[in-house]
Amino acid sequence: MSTELPLFRLGLAGFSARQQFQLSTLLQQPSGGSWQVGKVADADAWWVNGARGQVMLDSTIRIGSGDPGGRSLHLDLRDVDRPVAFALPLAPRNFEPLYTFEAGSASSVSAVLKKFDAWMQPTTAQFCLASRILEQESVLGPGIHHVSADGALIGVVNMQGGTGVLPTAGPVDFENAMWERVSSSARAIPEHFVRCSLAQLMWQFAVRTKRDILPARYRTAMLFFRRPPRLPPRLMTDSHLLLLRELACAPADFGTLQQRTGLERAALAHDLAALYFVGAITSNARRVATMPDRLALAHRRYRAARCRLISRRV
Repeated sequence: MSTELPLFRLGLAGFSARQQFQLSTLLQQPSGGSWQVGKVADADAWWVNGARGQVMLDSTIRIGSGDPGGRSLHLDLRDVDRPVAFALPLAPRNFEPLYTFEAGSASSVSAVLKKFDAWMQPTTAQFCLASRILEQESVLGPGIHHVSADGALIGVVNMQGGTGVLPTAGPVDFENAMWERVSSSARAIPEHFVRCSLAQLMWQFAVRTKRDILPARYRTAMLFFRRPPRLPPRLMTDSHLLLLRELACAPADFGTLQQRTGLERAALAHDLAALYFVGAITSNARRVATMPDRLALAHRRYRAARCRLISRRV
């Protein structure tokens, strides 16, 4: 199987509709790599129109909307947990952001995207590890597995627990990797590895892959809400929450769920695949949760946590 790179989402702030279209067109070029424009709140990185920036008294940066009547964005760069690049020219004086670029220059756009790719390299390593887990899940079985390339450990997978991956590992490393099942007494995940639960690893893969990985039976069988995803609320998007709410209210097949949510067919399959890989939904009625009140409460908590997160971002 050819190597797949993860899809990353880029949020645009302070640009007019025309400017956003032009930047989106640049991202569709080969130099755009695996980046596409997405919602600001859910984006992995941001491009900001520096001409609309204003330094506030509390040291935050206010980015005016690129369209009349639009909403401004307030950024405290000390708290931002993703890369931010400012399109030149910069309106604020004595302001020196880490990343800048020329919005009308394909070479400048390509250069800043390469810097973003380097920032996202640990996520790419996790994506590649998850991809191999999916391809080999029928033969892996339970237990702990070590993943090695050229004799060096690049990944650790506990099928009942956590995972770890070498943050600098690339797609080629995983293509040629050797998998070995080890005993529970084997060495722990190295400190310099990036760690996360198996559920979170597979979730990150499912939301970033361009492949259709939804099992065939989920397109024909009745689908049920099984349990809330065991994930940080910030990873959930509005469409995931919508699907959880709809299935918690009443089971549905693929077609009915599409009608109830208004989601496009491809988008629905993509979101359902992510929920499937973290055990949030099922096509087996015997595995359905029997506590709808608790499920509804969990959903409200996810929604509240996400709203708080978005209010801090925007």
